[in-house]
Amino acid sequence: MAIATRKEHIRSTAQKLFRTKGFAATSMRELAREVGIEAPSLYNHYTSKQQLLQDICFDIAAQFQTTFDASVATEQSNSQKLRRAMLGHVQVIASNIEASSVFFDEWVFLEAGELARFKKLRAAYQQAFRNLVADGIASGEFNAVNVKLTVFMIFSALNATYDLYKSGERLNEEEIAEGISAILFNGLERTK
Repeated sequence: MAIATRKEHIRSTAQKLFRTKGFAATSMRELAREVGIEAPSLYNHYTSKQQLLQDICFDIAAQFQTTFDASVATEQSNSQKLRRAMLGHVQVIASNIEASSVFFDEWVFLEAGELARFKKLRAAYQQAFRNLVADGIASGEFNAVNVKLTVFMIFSALNATYDLYKSGERLNEEEIAEGISAILFNGLERTK
C-alpha cells in the first residue's frame, strides 16, 4: 500500500472508529489493529490521535467554507445563493458521512489552541450565512426576520441531515436541500 493511500486508510478507519466509539474511547493501538499495522507504524503518518482529529475537523470546515464561497460568488439573487449554500453544505455532509459525524460530535475533544481556532472558523462560517440572510432582508428579498434565529434553524436542519443517511433514508442531497429550502422559504401553512 502506498504511503498516501496508507495515510488515507488510517484516516478513514479513524473516522469510522471515532464515529462509532467516540474519540475518547478509541485508542491508537485499536486503530492500528483495525488498519492492520503495528501501533508504532501509525506515527509515521500521524503524530497523535489529536492530529487525526484536527485533520478531520479542519478538512470538513474547509470544505464547508469552500462550498459557501462558491455559492455566493455569483450574480444570483440572495435566495438563490442561500439555496446553493444550503445544497453545498448538505453535499459536504453526504460525501463525508463519517468525517461529518466526527466534525459535529467530536470537535469538543480538540486541544485548547486548536479548539479556539476551530471555534473561530465555525463562527465565521455561521456569520457568513447571517450576512447572506441580512443582505436578503436589506434588499427586500426576504421578510424582516430575526437573522440569528433564522440561521440557527438553517444549521439545525442542515447539520442533522447526516442522521438521515445513518438511518438509511434514500433522499439525495438535492432532495434534502430543496426540502429544507422549501420549508424555509415557503413555510408549512398553506396560503388561503
